[in-house]
Parts: sequence; structure tokens; C-alpha cells
Amino acid sequence: MRDTADDDIHPLFAGAPDSTEFRKLRKRIVRQTREAIDQYGMIDRTARGGDDGQKPKWLVCLSGGKDSYTLLAVLHELQWRGLLPVDILACNLDQGQPGFPATVLPEFLERMGVPHRIEYQDTYSVVVDKVPQGRTYCALCSRLRRGHLYRIAREEGCSAVVLGHHRDDILETFFMNLFHGGRLATMPPKLVNEEGDLFVYRPLAHVSEADCEKFARAMQYPIIPCDLCGSQDGLQRQQVKQILDGWERNSPGRRQVMFRALMNARPSHLLDPKLFDFVGLARKSEQFEQNDSDIPRLS
Repeated sequence: MRDTADDDIHPLFAGAPDSTEFRKLRKRIVRQTREAIDQYGMIDRTARGGDDGQKPKWLVCLSGGKDSYTLLAVLHELQWRGLLPVDILACNLDQGQPGFPATVLPEFLERMGVPHRIEYQDTYSVVVDKVPQGRTYCALCSRLRRGHLYRIAREEGCSAVVLGHHRDDILETFFMNLFHGGRLATMPPKLVNEEGDLFVYRPLAHVSEADCEKFARAMQYPIIPCDLCGSQDGLQRQQVKQILDGWERNSPGRRQVMFRALMNARPSHLLDPKLFDFVGLARKSEQFEQNDSDIPRLS
């Protein structure tokens, strides 16, 4: 059964399932997205606009995958509810992949009444030419894509580039860095680009991949798969994903526990001397003796 009531607040939600399960799902994703936006300071509550009085503008990147559709819909709901005082410009970068259905996203965004910009840049040929056979395309593809998105954001007067990475992407990146990069790092929910003129936000940082998939499937959004990287076997990310899937099957809820650990770092219980002063660490008795020696003596 489909929802035809007045609470279809935006065309992106037209025909939403009228079921308790879907309502709970929608509410959970909206709540988690709002929490991430507030927790990581993605909007300045004291400054609703710039010097000219206009609201900040976000470039919301739309790939055509389940995650970016979920991101776009939830941000529009928060905007409608008055909880997101920003202007939203959806953007798809058509990278020239053979067989890419170039009309799907423009037609969808027009039908939904979403302000958007479609940009064509043939990064596919560059990636295929530069990356040796047998190597993965992801790193170079992502770098080229990000450069174009930054340029578009500047041209459109946006203050932030907004990406659809979710909780599971963040976890997978952490373990990829752990296993292959030799560092404890992941995708941060908020950062400033190298040039220092744009924010990069990930509002779905707290949302699970499973919820994104359920939401996009229930809404019947026209999903476009990424065949450029997904067709390659042995990707490190896929290997990590399989490990996490196995842990989750054996111990349901493990992903969320690990994600909470990323929010509860203790530098004194790691090994990085740049984060914690191990050399200067002293026992209480030594601290007392040091403080006592600083007290001037009466002659």
C-alpha cells in the first residue's frame, strides 16, 4: 500500500510505503542524519547566512547509488522541517563510462523538482589510460572526481561538498588503513579541503548501509550501479567488507560497536607519541616532588 496522505512533504517522498516499518526506517535515518549534522557542526546555528544575507549553499553529490539518493531525500526533509537552513544543489558528474545511462538522473531530478547541475567530464578514459592493467581504478577515479566537484562547488558559490558515505564506508576505510596503510584513520564526517576554501561533509556518517538500501529500494529510486570499479575482482574494500559481514553474522551488532569505538579514542592507550606525551608522563609522587621544588623557601 502506498502513502497518499498530506505528509508526502516533497516529491522525493511521493508514493512512500504506508507501513510502520518504513516510517520507523525513515524516522531513524532522519534522526541519525540530524545528529551527525549537529554533532560535527556542519551548520552554524548562529550564522544563517553570509554577509549578503543569503543562506549557505551545499553541493550534494549524486552518483545514482542507493546512498546518494538517501542523502538527497533526507536533506530535503530536514530542509522542509526547518532543521537545515541551507540551499541544496544536487550535482551528478557523468564520468564518461561506457553504457552509463546519462538520462536517468537528469530526468529524475527534473521530475522531483530538485535544483541540479549535470556535468560531463570524461575521466573514464584518463583512468583506463593511466592505471596499469590489473590495478584498481578507485584511487585515481576518486581524485579526478573530487577535483571536478571542488571546481563546480566554487563556480556555484557553494560552501560545502556533501557526500553520501555512510557508517559502513567509514568502517571499511578504517580497516583498509589498518590492514594496508599502517595507520589509524578513516573518512572524517567533516573536513576542509587542501585549498582551505571548502568543507567536505558526510551527513550519513551514523547511518548503516543496510538502512540506505532498504530506504532506496522501498522508494523505488532508479539505482545506477558503478560498473567501473565494481567489475574488478579482488578489491581491498570488497575483502574488508566480507570480513565485516562475517563478523556481523557471527555477532549481530558488531559493526555498531566498532563504529562507537571510532568515537571513543583514547590517545594515552595507543602508541603515537605525537598524540600523547609519554616522555613527560610522571607518577603522582614525582609530580608532587616537582611541584614542591617550585615553592620558594623562606630564608
